[in-house]
Amino acid sequence: MKRKTSASPLDTAKKSDATLAQPGRRTAMKSAIVGAAAVAFPFVWTPSRAASKRIVVRDDGGIYTKAYDAVYYKPFAKATGIEVVGVQANAEPTAQIKSMVEAGSYTWDMAKISQPAILLLTSGGKEYLERHGLEADPTIAKIPKQYMSPFGVGTNVYSTVLAYRTDAFKGRKAPSSWADLWNVKDFPGRRSIRKYPFDTIEQALLADGVAPGSVYPCDFDRAFKSLDKIAKQVAVWWTTGAQVEQMLGSGEVDMVATWASRAQSAQANGVPVEIVWNQNIWGVDNWSILKGTPNAAACREFIKFASDPKRQAELVKYFPAGMTQPEAFNYVKPEIAKNCPTFPDNMKSGVHINAQFWQQNQSVALERFNRWILT
Repeated sequence: MKRKTSASPLDTAKKSDATLAQPGRRTAMKSAIVGAAAVAFPFVWTPSRAASKRIVVRDDGGIYTKAYDAVYYKPFAKATGIEVVGVQANAEPTAQIKSMVEAGSYTWDMAKISQPAILLLTSGGKEYLERHGLEADPTIAKIPKQYMSPFGVGTNVYSTVLAYRTDAFKGRKAPSSWADLWNVKDFPGRRSIRKYPFDTIEQALLADGVAPGSVYPCDFDRAFKSLDKIAKQVAVWWTTGAQVEQMLGSGEVDMVATWASRAQSAQANGVPVEIVWNQNIWGVDNWSILKGTPNAAACREFIKFASDPKRQAELVKYFPAGMTQPEAFNYVKPEIAKNCPTFPDNMKSGVHINAQFWQQNQSVALERFNRWILT
């Protein structure tokens, strides 16, 4: 669900929630990981085969780089002799990837990118990503198909949710759906919605009664009529994740449509915030290999290593990760698991962002939204 001048819709909830230091989706939990590299996991590559090997991975920076370094990068290097370097870049670095592949000069070997970004990089007659060919690997095969593509192995799910301050609803019914965010009469209070069509269009349709399974293809006419009903009641049209945290922390708004990580970051800082997972809008981050990189084989070994369920579970020591391996929840405490985007109860009424729809309609939606917001 990018996430982010106007940013690309590919700059999704994922996107802006990509880091805690910059507009991003996730938040660090206050506990620290100790000795993650010492946890016993399968070796996948022998040091003798990996002499002088190094791969560079584009990740989201901030808490992601910190967690990945402890849970993935350093343990992989110890197990295989292949050094992994994580670097931060634009949320959806499609232009950078195209430039590297076309020039045959690789600053990165692989990247953590969204499903819409994968479509942009593999459609139109030229493929800028390698087909990973890992579908039959015993570990990868456990990842649900909805998190997979021939060019990407799902590693993280991000969500856009409704969040509210509990003190603003003390002694009265709290909101529990997008329809409640739109319902000013029964749920009075200061509201905030993202100043961008991506996710906001879906929220407007869900608030208007569209079933989660019928959101796509989005009916823009219906969505904008729904937005007309709430526009004058929106106290703040936000543009960055940091702005959301500030508003929740100061009490400037009582409820907000936001990336889950921003609400979780506010919670970690002691702000009385509750998250409504009902009708959350979610997307998938993927490990993808740049087409033509000479280190593709090492990248495949890293992807298999990082897809181990027990290893994925280690991430929750840093933030409530959207783990793509169902078995990972076997190693996570229930009180932490319920805050993860892929916790089964959180997925039941969720809406999976339709990457193909937004690839085909992002320009039209952005132009129309920008005109609408000015009226």
